[in-house]
Amino acid sequence: MLPIVVIVGRSNVGKSTLFNRLTRSKKALVGDVPGLTRDRHFGEGNLGDFKYLIVDTGGFEPVSGGGALQNQMSRQTEEAIYEADLLIFLVDGRTGIVTQDYNISKLLRKSGRPVHLVVNKLEGRTSEAYYSEFFELGLGHPFAISSEHGDGVRIMIDSVLGECNEVEKKNKLNFFNQVASKSKILASEEPQALEGEKEVLSSIRLTIVGRPNVGKSTLFNNLLGEERVIAFDMPGTTRDSISVPFLWGGENYDLIDTAGIRRRARRTDAIEKFSVIKAMQAIKDSNVAILLLDGTQDVSDQDAHIASFIADSGCALVVGVNKWDGLSLDKRDEIKRLIERKLSFLSWARFHYFSALNGDGVSTIMKSVQNAYASSLKSLSTPKLTRVLRECIERHPPPRSGLFRPKLRYAHQGGKNPPVIIIHGNNLKSLGSDYRRFLENNFREEFQLSGTPMRIEWKNSTNPFGKE
Repeated sequence: MLPIVVIVGRSNVGKSTLFNRLTRSKKALVGDVPGLTRDRHFGEGNLGDFKYLIVDTGGFEPVSGGGALQNQMSRQTEEAIYEADLLIFLVDGRTGIVTQDYNISKLLRKSGRPVHLVVNKLEGRTSEAYYSEFFELGLGHPFAISSEHGDGVRIMIDSVLGECNEVEKKNKLNFFNQVASKSKILASEEPQALEGEKEVLSSIRLTIVGRPNVGKSTLFNNLLGEERVIAFDMPGTTRDSISVPFLWGGENYDLIDTAGIRRRARRTDAIEKFSVIKAMQAIKDSNVAILLLDGTQDVSDQDAHIASFIADSGCALVVGVNKWDGLSLDKRDEIKRLIERKLSFLSWARFHYFSALNGDGVSTIMKSVQNAYASSLKSLSTPKLTRVLRECIERHPPPRSGLFRPKLRYAHQGGKNPPVIIIHGNNLKSLGSDYRRFLENNFREEFQLSGTPMRIEWKNSTNPFGKE
């Protein structure tokens, strides 16, 4: 287990900026907006060969009067504190000590975790005179840093992780001794067994996407079996893409909760635009996406746009219609008719009607996720592809274009995830999208490919004697 370092502090003191610098990434959204981070965000940092987990948290208010949302943010932070090995208490050196800093320091002392006080936003002002007032918090000598510019960050993290580094070295030594004792057993096994273990350790990236307030975070928490992210009845609660590993049905997953994707005209500020960009990037990097619809609302054009983006990205897809338990029979029939009309281009995807809040039907969604992922990686043999192609041509020859009829010779697989089928022949550019769909439907039926988009590419043969 890697040591866990949690960054704690009130809103807008630079926690996410420090998180990005320690992880050498841009995973956390950063902006001059209080309360931008709401959920716990995990990342991996390293100090030489020493690795550790760093956790970004939302603005912490132990004595909160900011409403239910702020209370849930504080509860997420409290859970991170009691899971931590080390705590970095970040304060704002520009504004100085405020009452909230005293409240946080009292709670951190009660946690029993090692606490390191870090004064941020001290660009070029690292002398003790600029942060001497923070000695009043009773947490030892503060570290003066600038997380935005990097001043003092290396000195701070060296000191914070110094003691933890020694403990980790001892743990590594014990670990290597255990591995050495088992090496004799592993050496007697066949190489195929080791390769199988590597396949088991690989994880499937599963992303939950949809419009705001359709229940993405509720489904995310239901799959994990805990309140890992804030699920609140307010559009735009989730602002960042949160990734958490979990195990289901013997498969390792990286489950990703994303911000709601609204129409471009309704995106009011820069923060929401960046949230949508991160959600769309998560879709591109995923193996499978769960598109969540709200059963209490009509299927909108935005739902169709998101579904089209997922299909174009090549990501396997499962569609879930949430909040199904509270609908009347007439309303259910109406929603199904709308889905059939507006999402007809997703005929290859599996649709599930369920309730994320109650958990009814969630297990069937995960079975479809596994089937969709297996379909996207299925191997398609060239002889069988060519046989299916010739049967299609016999039943429905390609339409004539001018003086010549397109001639389809053979087909082979050109890629996976999503499956790509390359068809060779002459005059193939004249074939329209309708004939492409006809071939795609037959390939899907023959190879039982459900839940994954498919791409058919034409490869025109050239005449070697054309120039003579």
